[in-house]
Amino acid sequence: MTKTANAKSYTPAIVVMFALFFMIAFVTNLAGSMGVIVTNQFGASKALSQLGSLANFIAYACMGIPAGIILKRKGYKFTSLLAVVIGFVGVGIQFLSGYVESFAVYVAGAFVAGFSMCMLNIVVNPMLNTLGGGGNKGNQLIQWGGSCNSIGGTIAPVFVGWLVGGSIADASVAKAAPVMIIAMAIFALAFVIIMLTNIPEPHMETPAEKAARLAGKAVKDPYGPLSFRHFVLGAIAIFFYVGIEVSIPNTANVYFSGLDWVGPALTGTIIGGYWFSMLIGRLVGASIGAKVSSKLMLLATSAAAVVFVICAILIPESTAIKFRESQVPLSLIFLMLCGLCTSVMWGSIFNLAAEGLGKYTAPASGIFMTLVCGGGIIPFIQNTLADVPSIGSMRSYWLIVACLCYLIFYAVAGSKNVNKDIPVE
Repeated sequence: MTKTANAKSYTPAIVVMFALFFMIAFVTNLAGSMGVIVTNQFGASKALSQLGSLANFIAYACMGIPAGIILKRKGYKFTSLLAVVIGFVGVGIQFLSGYVESFAVYVAGAFVAGFSMCMLNIVVNPMLNTLGGGGNKGNQLIQWGGSCNSIGGTIAPVFVGWLVGGSIADASVAKAAPVMIIAMAIFALAFVIIMLTNIPEPHMETPAEKAARLAGKAVKDPYGPLSFRHFVLGAIAIFFYVGIEVSIPNTANVYFSGLDWVGPALTGTIIGGYWFSMLIGRLVGASIGAKVSSKLMLLATSAAAVVFVICAILIPESTAIKFRESQVPLSLIFLMLCGLCTSVMWGSIFNLAAEGLGKYTAPASGIFMTLVCGGGIIPFIQNTLADVPSIGSMRSYWLIVACLCYLIFYAVAGSKNVNKDIPVE
């Protein structure tokens, strides 16, 4: 089979992975967007209204490693089919919560959906990296998938906001039902497409390995993903990265919305620009991904983000630029621009950390997904710092600078594979 013919045969699998990337962000951001609704319908506090999002991140921590084991034993196709079914059930439970008037049912649905998102992430990242042949091509496919992810993440909150309308007092799960029905329909369609699509299984356990495992005669592998230094450091980088991506807009939204001369409407618009910047960045990253190394991409974006965040910290909050009839804080603009940087970090880190892992790629992906919980932990730590009067919200961003500096270290030195003597076939 020629290289061109082989590439064509993988096109359906690549398209399916892109669709799953879309669903990951769509369903994840659906949980965050429902915060206003559960506050009104269930009388939840602001903190409790975020339990849906928190449940998603907790699910990653619980399911990451088990899902990696499932991927190794059952393969990409089985794992993705199971994830789609679980996602359908999770969104369905959230859909029903509005009719049984139960906040606990809603949170349970978000938690179940989180299992699905974790499993889908475990499938799509190594799958696209494999279909691209690893290296720069693998990173390019992940960046294209990330662009689909950004589209899904942008549509979900806009759609929910449009369905709820202009009055928070009328917000209910029932009013947001159409978006959940659409999500379930997409899951159902994805199940059919995946079932009919030929997906390569390069890292699935062999029949001999399965027979030995079932007979209790499996030879214990002295190595694993954690035997590779560049993977361990990469997993830590993912923990920091997801925290950076989530914490930058979340902390800014809370702080600037509380300023009388800025307000929630203007702040929300600029924060929306952060996610749109991520879409732009991922499209650019996908376009140049085959020509620019993952190491250079991560180094450049991390360094630029450090500059943007430091500018946001040091610029007086009263410094603003006029936008129509409003005054937009310049520091908020710099934080918005960070979206251009965070957009390509995930693909770059995953590509660098998975390079050279071979048969350990599947369990490594599970460990990666476990550490996505950084998206819940880093924002919590930053906002704890922000509550300290002597620190405040803007100075709390020094934590983000420290996390970004670690990413620079990883790009420069930590991503080098120093364990090439470990057999990976």
